[in-house]
Amino acid sequence: MSGLSSLLRYLLMFSGAVSAVLVVLVIYGNSLDTREDEEIYLNETQEKMMASDQPALIGKMDRLKGGIAVLAVVTGVSLLATAGIWVYIGLYR
Repeated sequence: MSGLSSLLRYLLMFSGAVSAVLVVLVIYGNSLDTREDEEIYLNETQEKMMASDQPALIGKMDRLKGGIAVLAVVTGVSLLATAGIWVYIGLYR
């Protein structure tokens, strides 16, 4: 049973680390999203100069969506595995 307890400890640490990274990425994505929603009224010259920022911002957000989705799945699976081992230890100890 000692092996399962250490496995549970490692799974909890892994789940916590992945969850922390997920939270940071979600907060970063939300900060990018607020910059995308800002409306700035510019004249034509300024608009041409600023137009390159928007596609780059949208590209960053698209890449970030994939990473967030993968981390969300990994977090969910690791938390389910942790809960399963915790229940197993509780039932058979």
